[in-house]
Amino acid sequence: MSGSALMSIGMRAMVANYAALQTTGHNIANAGVEGYSRQTAELATSEGQFTGAGFFGKGVDVQTVVRAHSDFLTREAATARSVSSMDSARLESLRELENVFPTGETGVGYAAGQFLNSMVDLASHPADDATRQVVLARAAEAAGRFAAAGSQLDAIQATTTENLKSSVTAVNGLTSDLAQVNQRIAALKGLGQPANDLLDERDRLVSQISSYLQVTTVPADDGTLGVFIAGGQRLVLSNQASPLSLVPDPEDPSRSALAINDSGFDRTLQARTLAGGSIAGLLRFQNEDLVEAGAQLGQMAAALAGAVNAQQSFGLDLRDPPGSGAPMFAVGAPLAIPNDANARDAGGSFVSSVTMTVTDATQLMASEYDLRADPGGAAGAWQLTRRSDGLVRTVADGDTVDGFTLDLGAPPPAATERFLLQPVSRAAQDMRRVLDDLRGIAAASPVTASASPANTGTASVATLAVVSGTIDPELTANLTFTSSTGDYTWELRQRTTNALVGSGTATWTAGAPITINGVELQLNGVPNNGDAFSVVKTAFPASNNGNALAMVALRDKALVGRSVLSTGTVGGGQTVTDAYASTIARVGVRVQGADTASTISQAVTNQAELARSAGSGVNLDEEAARLLSFQQSYQAAAKVLQVAQSIFDTVLGIAKA
Repeated sequence: MSGSALMSIGMRAMVANYAALQTTGHNIANAGVEGYSRQTAELATSEGQFTGAGFFGKGVDVQTVVRAHSDFLTREAATARSVSSMDSARLESLRELENVFPTGETGVGYAAGQFLNSMVDLASHPADDATRQVVLARAAEAAGRFAAAGSQLDAIQATTTENLKSSVTAVNGLTSDLAQVNQRIAALKGLGQPANDLLDERDRLVSQISSYLQVTTVPADDGTLGVFIAGGQRLVLSNQASPLSLVPDPEDPSRSALAINDSGFDRTLQARTLAGGSIAGLLRFQNEDLVEAGAQLGQMAAALAGAVNAQQSFGLDLRDPPGSGAPMFAVGAPLAIPNDANARDAGGSFVSSVTMTVTDATQLMASEYDLRADPGGAAGAWQLTRRSDGLVRTVADGDTVDGFTLDLGAPPPAATERFLLQPVSRAAQDMRRVLDDLRGIAAASPVTASASPANTGTASVATLAVVSGTIDPELTANLTFTSSTGDYTWELRQRTTNALVGSGTATWTAGAPITINGVELQLNGVPNNGDAFSVVKTAFPASNNGNALAMVALRDKALVGRSVLSTGTVGGGQTVTDAYASTIARVGVRVQGADTASTISQAVTNQAELARSAGSGVNLDEEAARLLSFQQSYQAAAKVLQVAQSIFDTVLGIAKA
């Protein structure tokens, strides 16, 4: 019996050490596999056998094989990876966006400045065909630059959509694999031993999904792992995976949104609920960075085109007879996009619509707007939210806001309907020069100002600018100063009949223009009592450069982003070139901020992965040491078995004798 017991102990020791050697070898073989957790064979002393002389040990048993794993560190590593992927995806897209706004001569701002600078030569030679040809060429180049930049933005949107599609396809593949692994783990649950390699595989799949979407995991009693996104949306539950899809954004079909299939229906997820992952980074870029860049570019295009076209309409061209200048540019029209949930007719078309009309392009803001019924207002009251800064205003049909007028249609939309307003988002993409006739450039002013030769003061005509389309060139304006302190009388008379149309008195202030009949007359010097000035119809438009000079003045005039001040006047804003420089700066700040965020989040990811691998990863030096230790133990167990065999043979020999 003693020999048999010793042989059993030796056998158990050999089996235990062989299991330890096998586990160590498995660790060494998988040392380079991402996400592999170090495994350890757990041994336990076999229960001793009682005899009259006491308990005698029966050796060792292999209890199980466990993996070195920390749920906390694994979740932290997955979360950190999710944030890092989001920041990295957004940074990569922002760097593409930065190329749309180059500095120097290749930029939109330079082309716009060159176009306005060409008006200087036009002012010097208003009737010269070669000079006019240069103006049209510069106009075409400026419009082309805006349109090309807009096309680049569209291309970036298309690339973003393709990246989102490929990411969604990858996630669906991973979730399908995860559901299958869940099923296999649940099937092995009844065996009472952990399926270590399958658990590692599941953790790897969750980590890979986290690089696309930040997930929350909840373990179940059957050993499966539930995976949720967007604040509780089921992605994987037991052996069922909910597929994702990329759908048109309900607010703007030109953009993409993420949807999850729930019980056969696609539910659109709000981008802001996706806390991390490359998909969240791409959606944030699409919905924030790309939208803002498009609005800023469109704002500049609309402001430049609107100001130039308005000034063109104030002047006279070289046609026979001379007429008001035709528009030089055309830009994309403002859009009012109905929400996908709005009511439709039997043919699938939206029942109600909203339109916008640009009334002052210089007041257009680089923003989109949300339009919905005012929840706390009276019937017919609507709430307009400017997305760029969150400003909320109550509006009604026909109101003018930020340079555009609302038309809610007849009948107006239902109180439950919503619209996304884009006054400038598509302005640049469709910008083009529409004036092709050299003689159509309105370089001449319809009126001319002059001072009476009999004046005794030092006042002279500095500038005369048409500021309103209501000007009537057939009216002659006469100004006569009645004091040396700036008091004057004015009258308007028909040019041909000399009939009096209007008259009045006013006071001139140095530095301030005199506004009459849609023009602004600026004086230099100081007028004296009795000094007179007149504004009359231009006699020879071919040699007049008044409107060309006004075009030149647009170069240094705040045309972009003007607003209504608290005093009721319109002020603020930037020149076109300054606005472009500001756009470059904003994009640059976003790129720098995203670069910093990506660097930090990557460092956090590295630290989290290092902490995870320190606790569960394979250290080859340690495994080699264990391998030698288990080898020696195995050899010692074999020696025990050899001794037991020798004793058993001796006993048998004695019995035969």
